[in-house]
Amino acid sequence: MAPPAGQIRPAKYLASFVLIVVALYALVFLTGNGSAKPKLGIDLQGGTLVTLTARQEDGAQPSEEALNRARDLIEVRVNGLGVSGAEVVRDGNNLVITVPGADSEGAKGLGQTARLAFRKVIGQPVPAAAAPQPETSTPPSGTASTPPSAPPSQSAGSPPPSSGAPQGRPAPNLAAQPSSTPPSSSTAPSSSAAPSTPAAPSNVDPRVAKEIQEAKALRQSTDPQVLQQAALLLDCSKPDPLRGNDDLDKPLVTCDEKGEFKYTLAPVNPPKEDTQTKADDYTNYSRLTGEDISNAAANNNPNGTGYVVNLDFKSEGGTKWGAFTAANVQQAVAVVLDGEVMSAPTIQSAISGGSTEISGKFTLKEAQNLANTLKYGALPLSFDASEAQTVSPTLGLQSLKAGLIAGGIGLALVFVYCMFYYRLLGILTILSLALSAVVIYAVLVLLGRVIGFTLDLAGIAGFIVAIGITADSFIVFFERLKDEVREGRTFRSAVPRAWVRSRRTILSADAVSFIAAAVLYIIAVGQVKGFAFTLGMSTVLDLVVVFLVTHPLVAMASKSKFLSNSSLSGLGGAAREGAAHRATTTGKTTAVKEA
Repeated sequence: MAPPAGQIRPAKYLASFVLIVVALYALVFLTGNGSAKPKLGIDLQGGTLVTLTARQEDGAQPSEEALNRARDLIEVRVNGLGVSGAEVVRDGNNLVITVPGADSEGAKGLGQTARLAFRKVIGQPVPAAAAPQPETSTPPSGTASTPPSAPPSQSAGSPPPSSGAPQGRPAPNLAAQPSSTPPSSSTAPSSSAAPSTPAAPSNVDPRVAKEIQEAKALRQSTDPQVLQQAALLLDCSKPDPLRGNDDLDKPLVTCDEKGEFKYTLAPVNPPKEDTQTKADDYTNYSRLTGEDISNAAANNNPNGTGYVVNLDFKSEGGTKWGAFTAANVQQAVAVVLDGEVMSAPTIQSAISGGSTEISGKFTLKEAQNLANTLKYGALPLSFDASEAQTVSPTLGLQSLKAGLIAGGIGLALVFVYCMFYYRLLGILTILSLALSAVVIYAVLVLLGRVIGFTLDLAGIAGFIVAIGITADSFIVFFERLKDEVREGRTFRSAVPRAWVRSRRTILSADAVSFIAAAVLYIIAVGQVKGFAFTLGMSTVLDLVVVFLVTHPLVAMASKSKFLSNSSLSGLGGAAREGAAHRATTTGKTTAVKEA
């Protein structure tokens, strides 16, 4: 039979809380190599600083709009799995990324352009250590205005097939800028194919502009002879100047991500001037880019060890993928990310359903980072990353020490006040706050592992503010309890009535605090977002402690003859006030009747 309203079985609630604590700390110590420390932010543990410098085809200064858009996208990538504590700020024409910890490669990866494209493979891939022979190669047929011919089936010696691709956003249509310094006559096209480059503006980097323009003139030429020479000259061991700057409307000679094979690839889109290429002709052109991807996620490789990145196409993208694979059965398609071939599977049959995958012998972290990067689209600029620098946590640790001292003094004053004003109930307040801290610590550790949450000074400030919200919930309950005692009820009979009447107030107050924290989290950036996150999390955990700990402990104390003693419980004063008030009211009523 259920107890009356307000009446509870304290042991049941306390047992539930104990089970929650045991489960949390079991996860803490049985996962994550047994480490029981939360991740700390930049200001508490230091971090890694990487400067990203924009690279443009003409070397010109990037626009304000492009830089701001790139910064916003990188911030979204940083927080794609939660509140990581990373910061992205503009420094002139550069973007400066600061990431907690020493993950320099992860910080550099945040600047990946992430331009994804699907390109048909022309011919067969060539080992990077060997140069293809001009007399045996099969260049694509046609002129600059016609698409390359369909390649032969991929040989058994080609890289192992995979079934998919990465995501990003297509680059703007960049016209090729032939170099003013063509390669030597023995290997390069004639000077008529490479007109001189216009003089660069005063705000350009001539070296970067020259590297990109020379690479495009050779490796993205519409002349099959030039592409053949490009395959001979390409060195896969060197940094690629076309990284993130390749033209999707032109052919491409490039390497795979491991630098093991060279590929000659067809354009993504048909030439705009080619009126004979119908909209439904997918024989040579996939027309697929990262803009056709709706979602990306890392998963276990179903065909072996490691992980893959699964991609879901938008409705139109799924239609394109189905049409392209149907028109190119037994042909190879390259999944190209920032100008590098991630995988080059052979199409065995038409693929419908609007999804595919990228396989590249990824680790879990690499697959998650790639999926997160592709999910939010390509950057409008390509970047070079500087060497990672270490950021010292000294100043943050000093601020933390001062903040903890101030917080400890404030908490001690709260304890003294509770003990003086509430006595036994004050002890229950201190115990509830301590148990709340136990739960919060475990949640912090687990959130650091699951979503990459990092605790910084702003987050600690959120917890300190939440202590006041938690204590306020106790005070609402205790003051309602005193009101019931003033009305003449005993401690034991007052508890259920006080809880029923105060519960709605506690829920309403915490709901307001949580909504405020949620709104702040949505509109804020950087460390303010971390403050809002910890404030909202603490507010939710406050309800857990009040309902499963504080209320049951007060109910247990009210049933004990020793603990319910008025002088010990702190309710004697309220009882005397109620008795005096009733005596005064009774006396006034008697006087009125006699009059």
